[in-house]
Amino acid sequence: MKKLFKVAFVAAGLLFASNFAKAQTKIGYVPFEQILGLMPEAKTLNSQIDIYKKTFIDQLGALNTELQNKSKEYQDKRATMTDAIRVAKENELQDLSKRFQEYQNTAQQSVETKGNELMKPLIEKARTAINAVAKEKGYTYVLNSSNTDLIVSPPGDDMSAAVKLKLGIK
Repeated sequence: MKKLFKVAFVAAGLLFASNFAKAQTKIGYVPFEQILGLMPEAKTLNSQIDIYKKTFIDQLGALNTELQNKSKEYQDKRATMTDAIRVAKENELQDLSKRFQEYQNTAQQSVETKGNELMKPLIEKARTAINAVAKEKGYTYVLNSSNTDLIVSPPGDDMSAAVKLKLGIK
C-alpha cells in the first residue's frame, strides 16, 4: 500500500511539473516584415530610399550611354583603325566598362547601407512593440512568421493584431 501511495505521489508530482513547464513556455508569432510594411513611417522611408537610389540610377544611365556610344563608334570605325589605335580604343572601352561595373557595385552597397541606416529606428520601434505585447500576453518566445514556415499554428498565438494595435496601425 505504501509503495502504491509513493508511485501515485511521484506520478502526480511529474504531472504537476510537466503542466508547470508547459505553462511557462508560451510561443507566439508575428509577420515582422508585413508589420514593418504597414507602419506609416515605411512609406516615407521608401520614398527617401527611392530618391537616394535615383541619384545613382541617373549617373549609371549616363555612364551606360557613354559606354554604348563609344562602343558603337568603335564598331563603326574598327575596320579603318590602325592596330595601335584599335588596341587603345579597346582598352578605353574595357576601362569604361570596368568603371561602370565598379560604380554599379558601389551604388548598390551605398543604397543598401542607407536603407539599413534608415530602417534601423523603424525596426527598433516594431521590436519594442512586439516585446511589449509579448510581455503583456505572457509569451516566452516570439517567432517571425514572415521567414519561418509555420505548418500548424493556433490563431490565438498570432500576435499581429495586438502588435498593430500597439503601433497604431489599422
